[in-house]
Amino acid sequence: MIIHALGHALKLAGSMTWEILWALILGFILSAIVQAVVRRQTITKVLGDDRPKTLAIATGLGAASSSCSYAAVALARSLWRKGASFTSAMAFEIASTNLVIELGIILALLIAWQFTLAEFIGGPLMIILITILFRLFLRKKLLEDAHYQAEKGLLGSMEGHAAMDMSIKRQGSFWQRLGSPEGFTSVSHIFVMEWAAVIRDVVGGLLIAGAVGAWVPNSFWQKFFLTSHPLLSKLWGPLIGPLVSVVSFVCSIGNVPLAGVLWNGGISFGGVVSFIFADLIIIPILLIYRKYYGTKMMLFITSTFYVAMALAGYVIEILFSLLHLIPTERAAKVTEASISWNYTSVLNIMFLILAGILVYRFVRSNGLPMLKMMNPKTNDGAVHEH
Repeated sequence: MIIHALGHALKLAGSMTWEILWALILGFILSAIVQAVVRRQTITKVLGDDRPKTLAIATGLGAASSSCSYAAVALARSLWRKGASFTSAMAFEIASTNLVIELGIILALLIAWQFTLAEFIGGPLMIILITILFRLFLRKKLLEDAHYQAEKGLLGSMEGHAAMDMSIKRQGSFWQRLGSPEGFTSVSHIFVMEWAAVIRDVVGGLLIAGAVGAWVPNSFWQKFFLTSHPLLSKLWGPLIGPLVSVVSFVCSIGNVPLAGVLWNGGISFGGVVSFIFADLIIIPILLIYRKYYGTKMMLFITSTFYVAMALAGYVIEILFSLLHLIPTERAAKVTEASISWNYTSVLNIMFLILAGILVYRFVRSNGLPMLKMMNPKTNDGAVHEH
């Protein structure tokens, strides 16, 4: 019985992996291309305040950055230490994990395109809400104490990855830079390093989603999410969604498969959106906030992020209800334990070949030592350049 249950969970995880594999590779390739042409020093120079224009730039640059939550958190602190405003650094951090290309592709493929649209509307909305909350409640003394703690440079996770600037250094137009041998090398390095940064969360998310999908009946989730009371369910979803995410320990795009399981189980549309946003307040990242900024600022970030996530979930629920955009069927592809020969298989093979070419370039261009630098054990404060 136990072996059968484990086998069923692994089959579900495997089928989900096969369903989204080509899209993951495509998303990371597109992300690598964007990161390759955006120089890291450019980001710091334009984020010195929290004006609307600056926050819009921070959002755009974050969306063009790493999708790894740990790297995003580390980079946000680095930006703040180098002169960016705290609010802009947090906007950059939120966009890095919630507005990236690969997240949108996986949401559309695994659950429904409406969730992709909701994320790209809800992400900027959450940043606006965070900005308002910071202006209302963030005191100068708390900010000064947090900056003093940040200047200690204590290590969190993926510090080396966050410090690496692997963008193309040569001058020229977009296509000249991207089409050069240096451009090919830069894209291959970023592609492999991004995978190395998030692979733990992607695999963990798929395994957790497979286990939950196989072992937890929908009847449990239906009771937990109050599906028999439509209004209460819509009120409950954005409040409980982030809390489920907190205890799942899965961040980055790794929480999308579990979001699909929760959607099939009955959580509200806004609840799914809030759940996905909450990858920045999972317990391991809260501990990093505490190390980076101190306990008081960690509690402030947690509370304001939670309020903003829940409010964004409510707004998205109302807006999409009025526009009749909430899917009528709960059919996320997280319960089908089968792999068949179809367009997905063809795309997977094509993109696996492309990924293999990038990995080969990474290895041949002396990229392997970079993997050892992703999580340094000492506070050397170095910024590594490609």
